[in-house]
Amino acid sequence: MGSHISQRSVKSAKAPAEGSCISYDDQVRGFGLRVTAAGIKSFVLNYSIAGRERRITIGRWPEWTADAARTEALKLRENISKGTDPLREREYARGGPLVADLAAKYIDEYALAHKRDRSVYYDRRMLDGIILPKLGRLRVSAVDKIDIQRLHISLKKTPYQANRVLSLLKKIFACAVDWNMHGDNPARAVKRFHEDKREAWLSREQLQSLSDALDAYPKQDAADAIRLLVLTGARPDEVIGAEWAMFDLQRGIWNKPSHHVKQKKDEHPPLSIAALTILRRMAEFRTGIHLFPGRDLAAGRSRTTLRNTWRQVCKTAGLATEYYVKGKRGKLLSRWRPNVRLYDLRHTFASHLVSRGASLYLVGKLLGHTQASTTQRYAHVADGALRNIANDFSEVLASQKQSKTAKKSAKPKKADLAGRAPALLEAVTAAL
Repeated sequence: MGSHISQRSVKSAKAPAEGSCISYDDQVRGFGLRVTAAGIKSFVLNYSIAGRERRITIGRWPEWTADAARTEALKLRENISKGTDPLREREYARGGPLVADLAAKYIDEYALAHKRDRSVYYDRRMLDGIILPKLGRLRVSAVDKIDIQRLHISLKKTPYQANRVLSLLKKIFACAVDWNMHGDNPARAVKRFHEDKREAWLSREQLQSLSDALDAYPKQDAADAIRLLVLTGARPDEVIGAEWAMFDLQRGIWNKPSHHVKQKKDEHPPLSIAALTILRRMAEFRTGIHLFPGRDLAAGRSRTTLRNTWRQVCKTAGLATEYYVKGKRGKLLSRWRPNVRLYDLRHTFASHLVSRGASLYLVGKLLGHTQASTTQRYAHVADGALRNIANDFSEVLASQKQSKTAKKSAKPKKADLAGRAPALLEAVTAAL
């Protein structure tokens, strides 16, 4: 139970030996007097909003009297009950850059300098489509964990996208801390949603269906991009943004510069005969520096996405699921969602190589993995290939058993040995 805060009690309040202490009022909840070791006396109000404990300083004594501070505390309590956060309102009034300003600074001074063009493209998409509509008008200094958490939870139906947005916000506010625009990183403590591993790959039959769908697709330049994804195991943005200068068609080498790949390291993967055939055919009709130029040739940029092409091709190949959305007049409209991602073509490339006996080390080199642990995700595929080889041994034992059975009919064996051979065969077969 607190004591009544009055002019007399404030005047007689003693300073603590170190730090500060707060004594609370017995009538107005959260209203208190804070006294520092230096003897500075201030009126404060503790309150809770959106599940977060906050404290606002009303003013110093003697500029504020105890009665005036009490009246102000009651006003603040009334506004808090209506959902207003007085501390945030004060931060707004102080001014400072908006989150929209921070986002622009992040793109200009960090992303463009340190990230690949494709990554910058995705950052801009998330900022313009998701983050700035919700947070763009907030002051950077006023953004707290609750704001980030609410945005993250609003995307819970798409956990992968939600986590990508959260990762971007963590990086942006890390930059804000470095640039002295925020005291700490409000996104750092927000917990990510669980993500199931998405490592699907296409069977031989599905690859054939995909190949037929690509042959039938009217825009063969986009179809060639997908064919190269299948034949090289490259990441989608590496193929889409590839330039002709990167390819040595004589030697059959793709020279990927460090700024073009995820690991920031030069790579020189060899190209298969099938991939070279496509590239040589494309080279006869090239119209710029990029393998897949954008719509505006004068801009000198590559195309940015294969999303629509992939959706149509998957639909034709039987690799998409139909769903319905409501149109403007309430009519249900048919839409198609691919069951596999473009990135799954990379998994398909690796999985089929491993299943045919290629070592994880060599597959990792082709994929540009810098750590063996990254390629280890295909270990179970390698185990399957090894198991198939091991199963050949059971066939050897089976043929040996048939040979012994045939010899038995010609010449009887001792009873103990006759009973021991089948048991051995069953044990080895079970172990395999």
